[in-house]
Amino acid sequence: MTHRLRAVGLEYVETAPLRLVFVAEISASPEAVFEAFTDVEGWPRWFRSVKEARSTDGGKGRAIRLVGGGRFRETVMAADPHERYAYRVDETNAPGLRALLEEWTLRPTAGGGTVVRYVFAVDGTALLRGVVRAMRPGLRRAFHQAVRNLDRMVAAA
Repeated sequence: MTHRLRAVGLEYVETAPLRLVFVAEISASPEAVFEAFTDVEGWPRWFRSVKEARSTDGGKGRAIRLVGGGRFRETVMAADPHERYAYRVDETNAPGLRALLEEWTLRPTAGGGTVVRYVFAVDGTALLRGVVRAMRPGLRRAFHQAVRNLDRMVAAA
């Protein structure tokens, strides 16, 4: 890893200079969704952008490799059962990043499913912020595809 990022807290999901927020409703229960989040090695099965994922530091961290070559060392900031899973990127090979926190929150629906809310909270150079804004439609598609895959995976289990 070549870039060390600024350490931010959970409040960063509200205060980041650039926040992308995506929401979807799926039929899987919050318990099943949360279990999939905490099975770090299983992320590539449902999140196609993730090539490899492994838990580090006894579950306190994650090492992630993306399909396009991006690598991230992360700290798990919150693992609130059936409600929230959040992680901060500490190191990356992606230039221009200064801080990045991702938060997934889960809210049960009346029918037993889950409303999944994903926040991508980022700071970086002006160029990087422009690239992230331009990537919003692709990130939205990746999010929706990932939660659909997760829903199908949980249903098949």
